[in-house]
Amino acid sequence: MAARLLAASLCLLQTYPEILISVACFFFFYCYQKTDKGPGIPVNWPFVGMLPALLAHFHHLHDWSTMVLKETGCTFLFHGSWFSGIDVLFTCDPANVHHVFGANFLNYPKGDDFKEIFDILGDGIFNSDAESWRTQRMRAHNLISDQRFRSFVAQSSRNKVEKGLIPLLDQLAKQDIAVDLQDVFLRLTFDITSYLVFGADPGCLSIGFPTVPFAEAMDDATEALLFRHILRPAWWKLQRWLRIGKEKKLALAWEVMDQFITQRIAEKKEERNKSRSHEEAPRDLLSSYINDCDVLHVVDMENPMELDKFLRDTAMTFMTAGRDTTGTALTWFFWLLSKNPLVELKILEELKSLRKQRSCSDPMTVFDAEELKKLVYLHAALCESLRLYPPVPFEHKGVLQPEVLPSGHKAQPGTKILFVLYAMGRMEGVWGKDCLEFKPERWISEKGKLRHEPSYKFSAFTSGPRTCLGKDIAFTQMKAVVAAMVYNFHVDVVEGHVVEPKISIILHMKNGLMVRIRKRASA
Repeated sequence: MAARLLAASLCLLQTYPEILISVACFFFFYCYQKTDKGPGIPVNWPFVGMLPALLAHFHHLHDWSTMVLKETGCTFLFHGSWFSGIDVLFTCDPANVHHVFGANFLNYPKGDDFKEIFDILGDGIFNSDAESWRTQRMRAHNLISDQRFRSFVAQSSRNKVEKGLIPLLDQLAKQDIAVDLQDVFLRLTFDITSYLVFGADPGCLSIGFPTVPFAEAMDDATEALLFRHILRPAWWKLQRWLRIGKEKKLALAWEVMDQFITQRIAEKKEERNKSRSHEEAPRDLLSSYINDCDVLHVVDMENPMELDKFLRDTAMTFMTAGRDTTGTALTWFFWLLSKNPLVELKILEELKSLRKQRSCSDPMTVFDAEELKKLVYLHAALCESLRLYPPVPFEHKGVLQPEVLPSGHKAQPGTKILFVLYAMGRMEGVWGKDCLEFKPERWISEKGKLRHEPSYKFSAFTSGPRTCLGKDIAFTQMKAVVAAMVYNFHVDVVEGHVVEPKISIILHMKNGLMVRIRKRASA
């Protein structure tokens, strides 16, 4: 009888996460005790593992994980509850990053667990491994590195800044009202990314801030995906089956995003049928994929449904990568700039040196991508912001074969490795005692040139063979925005506004960034 009761209890704990959480909370106050490993290190309790510590500190997960990694020398093995089957190796050790992302890249795929968590991205390049990944990456690289597309990126970014962002900020400055700058940037990057991927500007960034279902759906999806990293797979799959909680929001977001992309694919196919030649075809990515699909060799060309799925997965990946990351990076950059007026002044002086080299009678100044490439300090300031606030704060890898990492920790099949990029920028052993300071000068050599830092140390665009293909595109867009805004306006953060990271797979600001825009006297 006792055995049956025990079995029933264990079954309940596996089925209902609320019960397990209740048990974990019983140990809540123990999480603050010092252990023999050091202050703040999670206690590995019987049955519940280190789950109580995670629950206690989940509201400030990024800073807590940074503290734990500082105490443990950049690498720490987190033990889940006995029945979760989840052990996660947290690390921000550059040697481990170099080994996993570069030296022994093939032993650390994204894996089936990763693909299952990010199932909304389908079989796109972000989720793929092995031959599928190599084929997709090669094709994406060829398209993105093409000079015609690079010119398309530069021109479309400039146009959006000149005709969309600057007029909006000018209007806000005249009205002297507070605005959420994070919302502005996410609308801006959504419009730019939509134009690059689909060749159509949805007009998300405009006076009145219209509601765009696709953009809201992306926010709901990214928040839900973080919880899949934390919950036992059986729990979030049960929620998905029942359509409750975060999984319900994800399912609804998925439907909205699919509807948007399906419509764009149909429009692009219709455009292609009407086009007389490839020279007349638009330069957006979706058009390029449709026009060149006969050489992709990744889909069955006789099966239209398989082609549509490939185009859908590819478009979803590009939209997710382009909109959230760049918009988030710009938000943190302007917050740092508001706290460091001397950096803002140096960027402004650098931009004024460009203005002297050309005649311009326009009341508002917008810069070209080519001239912005010359600016060392602007690039250094962007890198420094990305070091402290990488838009994707975590990277996730699986393990094929067991081995020992450079840090001395074992990597076993079934163990997840979580690279905490947010913490890496805050490690004295990696960036020095001034690692918490915003110092663009650390990126400039004694000769005044940009200083190169290896990608396994500066991993905002990841590292190794999977380094982000959109890195140059992101810098082109960010420089266009920052140059125009800094030269023409000054941004004041509303006094008393609380800035903290949102707990999500993208490092959004939890409360947005409320600011007032002031027009510069020189503009």
